[in-house]
Amino acid sequence: MSLIASRLASRGIVLPPSLKPPPGSVLPFQFVRVSNGRAFISGHGPQGPDGSIAPPLGKVGRELSIDEGYAAARLVGLAILGSLQRTLGDLDRIVAWNRVFGMVNSAPGFHRQPAVINGFSDLILDLFGPEVGAHARSAVGMAELPFDIPVEIEGEVELRV
Repeated sequence: MSLIASRLASRGIVLPPSLKPPPGSVLPFQFVRVSNGRAFISGHGPQGPDGSIAPPLGKVGRELSIDEGYAAARLVGLAILGSLQRTLGDLDRIVAWNRVFGMVNSAPGFHRQPAVINGFSDLILDLFGPEVGAHARSAVGMAELPFDIPVEIEGEVELRV
């Protein structure tokens, strides 16, 4: 068993399957695109264990608390790891988390986006360690996100080829 798979198992974490988009939605893109030793990760939202969009939905600072936003960002991390696992076959191929762009569906006046996206960063640092898991990051507020999800995250990782 690979190192990251072992860490996931020891923490009781099961990665979700591919996203089940809402009825009538068409998503004509790849969730992970590998090119020149890097994997480019499309924006992901929080997923439940069945692959559906995970509740709660809405704006952080109105319908969701910071803690609920943090939990949603962690679920986004699991969704991203699931997509990477399906594409790469082995998460141990990741040698560096280069860049993460976190978007928070924010209520007017909400300014704690970094605290929300920490749900993602804490997960990645826990699983990959401080060397591989360290990443450049932005955490910004958005007026709206697709399907009313509270958090969307995209990024880039460097791969062992």
